[in-house]
Amino acid sequence: MKNKNTIIFLTIIITILCVYYLSITFVSRRIQSEATEYARNPETGLVESAKKQAYLDSIWRIPVLNVLGVEFTYEQIKKNELNLGLDLQGGMHVTLEVSPTEIIRSLSGNSKDPDFLAALAGARELQKNSQESLTNLFAQAYADISPNGQLSAIFANANNRERLDFNSSNSDVLAMINEEVDNAIDRAFNILRTRVDRFGTSQPNIQRLQGTGRIQIELPGVDNPARVRKLLQGVAKLEFWEVWRWTEITPTTSAIDKMAVTIENQSRATTAEAGISGQIAEPDTTSNALAQQLAGGDSTTDNSLGAVTQSAFVTGRRLDPEGFGRILYDLKDTSAINRILKHDRVKAIIPANTRFLWAVKVVDNSELLELFPIKSPRGGLAPLTGEVITNAAQDLDQRARFAVSMQMNAIGAKKWKKITEENVNRSVAVVLDNYVYTAPNINEPIAGGRSQISGSFSQEEAIDLANVLEAGTLPAPTRIVEEGVIGPTLGKEAQKQGITSIFAGLIIVVIFMMFYYSKGGIVANVALLFNIFFIMGILANLGAALTLPGIAGIVLTIGMSIDANVLIFERIREELRNDIPLLQAISSGYKKAYSSIIDANVTTFLTGVILYTLGQGPVKGFAVTLMIGIVCSFFSAVFITRVIITWMSRKGNESSLSFATPFSKGWLANLNFDFLGKRRIAYFISATIIIIGMVLISINPLRLGVDFKGGRSYVMQFDEPMVASDVKTSLSGGAFSDVGIEVKTFNSSNTLKITTSYLVEDESTDADSVVLQTLVAELTQATGKTFVDGATELETGEFTKGGSSKVGATIADDIKKSSVNSFVISIVAIFFYILIRFRRWQFSLGAIVALIHDALIVISAFAIAAVFGINFEIDQVFIGALLTIMGYSINDTVVVFDRIRENLQLKGSKDLIGTFNTSINSTINRTLITSMTTFIVVLVLFIFGGEVLRGFSFAFLIGIIIGTYSSVFVATPIVVDMTKKTLGAAADKERDSARAKASAKAAATAGQA
Repeated sequence: MKNKNTIIFLTIIITILCVYYLSITFVSRRIQSEATEYARNPETGLVESAKKQAYLDSIWRIPVLNVLGVEFTYEQIKKNELNLGLDLQGGMHVTLEVSPTEIIRSLSGNSKDPDFLAALAGARELQKNSQESLTNLFAQAYADISPNGQLSAIFANANNRERLDFNSSNSDVLAMINEEVDNAIDRAFNILRTRVDRFGTSQPNIQRLQGTGRIQIELPGVDNPARVRKLLQGVAKLEFWEVWRWTEITPTTSAIDKMAVTIENQSRATTAEAGISGQIAEPDTTSNALAQQLAGGDSTTDNSLGAVTQSAFVTGRRLDPEGFGRILYDLKDTSAINRILKHDRVKAIIPANTRFLWAVKVVDNSELLELFPIKSPRGGLAPLTGEVITNAAQDLDQRARFAVSMQMNAIGAKKWKKITEENVNRSVAVVLDNYVYTAPNINEPIAGGRSQISGSFSQEEAIDLANVLEAGTLPAPTRIVEEGVIGPTLGKEAQKQGITSIFAGLIIVVIFMMFYYSKGGIVANVALLFNIFFIMGILANLGAALTLPGIAGIVLTIGMSIDANVLIFERIREELRNDIPLLQAISSGYKKAYSSIIDANVTTFLTGVILYTLGQGPVKGFAVTLMIGIVCSFFSAVFITRVIITWMSRKGNESSLSFATPFSKGWLANLNFDFLGKRRIAYFISATIIIIGMVLISINPLRLGVDFKGGRSYVMQFDEPMVASDVKTSLSGGAFSDVGIEVKTFNSSNTLKITTSYLVEDESTDADSVVLQTLVAELTQATGKTFVDGATELETGEFTKGGSSKVGATIADDIKKSSVNSFVISIVAIFFYILIRFRRWQFSLGAIVALIHDALIVISAFAIAAVFGINFEIDQVFIGALLTIMGYSINDTVVVFDRIRENLQLKGSKDLIGTFNTSINSTINRTLITSMTTFIVVLVLFIFGGEVLRGFSFAFLIGIIIGTYSSVFVATPIVVDMTKKTLGAAADKERDSARAKASAKAAATAGQA
């Protein structure tokens, strides 16, 4: 065997690398186990996550492993271990979308042009049902509203003077906007990456989804989703503003509070809204006079003003927790107060350069608000902003409360000194995202650029705020368009299911190969073990994460990896049946099988590439594992087995190496079935199944998952088994009656997966809270059980949320589009590959018709299963299954086509139907063995893989059967029916050409002799 030493060398090197990376993984797991035990509360048995993280942080840069004198820190180990995906360890994944609306508005200088505002609103509306970028939709809407309008009139402002002028065309303006939007997304990505890296979770993953304005973030082990949402969505717009004294903006010494009390007294003739309970000093004559001025100069109640001031604006509670005599208001009154402040008569007596901002205060565990009058300079920009912050850290203030200390750069320090000089004995407000965090009184000028934000912070909030400030301000707001939360309980359950699936599938395949191929089967099993070992090691080397769909890819690889060995061994057995000596039979078997193995692996690999390129989330994890598995299985099955078999067969007799047992010897060896004679019956059967399926779908459409229709899903765990249909009936009559709700058992009888499209168009975090609270309330009423958030162990009468996911309507449309694109691109790629390899479009057509046939049969099978109460969702994972089925099916088809091509070159056009039948019969042994082993492995996945992979497994079980069927009864017959005459002529030409080449080679050899 040529290159034997090279193969042995490569195998040793790859093995050493895999051992290295996997051993690091084992060390990391040991350290994490030690951290878990360290953080376990001895009384409750619960693990304190903060204590565990503190332990890991303490050893982050300390050597924890010594290999041949080389020390590795825990930080280095974490970077090189095999990661677990969120579905296997719990955590949170989020897809954020940077708002281009705010970027466009900012570029326009916050233009109030009515056409501009209408176009922007129209673009947001159009985006709900379009895949176009918001910038293009804005241009389209503006052109519709103002056909002759020039965008330069809006965007050629002081901020853009170096790039635009009033003569710039609309296309120039749009190019500038697109560039700025892209730059803003890049800045947002870098800022978010900094925030995430400082968050404290191990091995976070953040990536920009190219071609979109979205950023995808994965945070393993997160147990506080609300904190993550706040961290990621906070713009962190830090500003420093001068604060008015109330006496400077109102004629009273009692400030706006007494003024509004008087207005309230004058408005008592109208029906007052419910207000704040409490007492405040009665207004004096000065405030009465002011109130009369606001009311129009007399004692007559002004209805328009009274309508605004009916809420008990300033019957606020006088609370003095800090001894400053400040008035604090309940949250529910802020909207009414804001309406008062915007009233024309109120604005008329307040200086034009004044704006009002709220501060949140926590008193007796209640959130109250304080109002601050802010001095707004010309232009409305803050005198100092957060861009000058170079360092921020959690600290303690003078009262030992958690605070954030900040250090400014030289420019910021100079401005800060000037501001504090001008405001000695006055207040300066530190404002974050339009809320006053603190407004300290300046006793003396502050030099050096040091400042501090104090407030009612927890330590976590102070740390997060410091991280956010140091990372920088986001260029535009972000919104969560997709979110998934997987609790640690579900993660552990998924780990158990994945491990069970791998070992069960492996054991079945190992036993079968030894039973069927004797010693050859042992060699194949060795190659299979190398294959799995290489997959794990390469995943660790690449820093990829092993996910549950990735485990599905490994299980699938176990079934499919033996295909190459089956092709080789069946070829060797054919040669041995023709009385060819063992060594020559082995050489011929590998040589003849090589072409089929290459074609089969390339077509499946193409499917994996398309899945990875266009897929999202779980589909990507599956695609990565599938592609690595294909490469590893090719190397192990073709090269490693060849080295072993060459060594075992060195004596040259069959006793040293056999490829059959007494049970399998001669099985299906001399089959002579007229497959093509039954092709019309097969056509009829296929058409009937597809028609039945399509009719059923038209009557009862397939159930689309959240991926495709948008909405929210919750995994609810109960203390006892629950009947999904009963829970659905209870929920359908409540708040979810108009939008529909789906309830199904998930993994175990005491766990339900509940999906709803309630408030699907609202992607805000407030809407997330509303939907969850509504669902919990409905479940509480329906079951009589108590909801306990974050519980790992449930007591009697309790239920909790084990996980959740959200997909916004916009991203659901994108997922549907990418799924269609994946299918179409796969079809086109396979068509051209078959065309290149077999040089006849008829073979490409037969293969493509078979693939479309397989997809339609699988979809029909889902519809038929639904009739019998077996419902599976159509989601991203289903699309991944469908494309993998295509790869598997084309694998079968290519093997048959390859044998047809070989036989045509030998026999030509004589008895074309017989040649095709012979080719199918000679490959049917391989086809059935591969299909049977893969089917059994996928059946194991279906049984043990859990609910997440149930739909995938079911689709693939059907796909294996149909793929095998279509390669024999659809793809091959279509090639015959389409091109009997032309194919025969081409075959004769190829046969003659092959004979001529053989004769020339023989003559050359004789001449040399």
